Amino acid sequence: MADNLLSQVSYTEENIKSLDWREHIRMRPGMYIGKLGDGASADDGIYVLIKEVIDNSIDEYVMGHGRQIDVMVEDGTVTVRDYGRGIPLGKVVECVSQINTGGKYDSKAFKKSVGLNGVGTKAVNALSEYFNVQAVRDGQTKIAEFAGGEITNDAKIKNPMNRMARL
Repeated sequence: MADNLLSQVSYTEENIKSLDWREHIRMRPGMYIGKLGDGASADDGIYVLIKEVIDNSIDEYVMGHGRQIDVMVEDGTVTVRDYGRGIPLGKVVECVSQINTGGKYDSKAFKKSVGLNGVGTKAVNALSEYFNVQAVRDGQTKIAEFAGGEITNDAKIKNPMNRMARL
């Protein structure tokens, strides 16, 4: 019977699929974070996602660029704030939404790094109902917001100090 079923299945070009980064992470999250879960179990993927963001902050700190890392958990939302160099503002969106993109491929910028380099924040983004990234560099800031990996707000680079001075 099994031989009969196998001989009836066709495998053609139509069976070959190309997924974008979000689809792949969402379809096969286990490849990135292990098992899904709500946090009730110690090996739930939510902890891998949180660790990926914290790992980026730790990399900055260990290399002497960060002075503090704040982690806040409130009402099912995790906020991680570091005081490192910040993602270069012109690449904020790409760094959290284009797979295999990041500064950790440049050994001059990052001598040490942990985590899923080039994948970590993309997995967090793709698997989050809401994901917000904000980078601050040289008195300017860039904010981007996503839902399930889809960008919902790509704010322009702003100089908050100038805005505040006008108030």
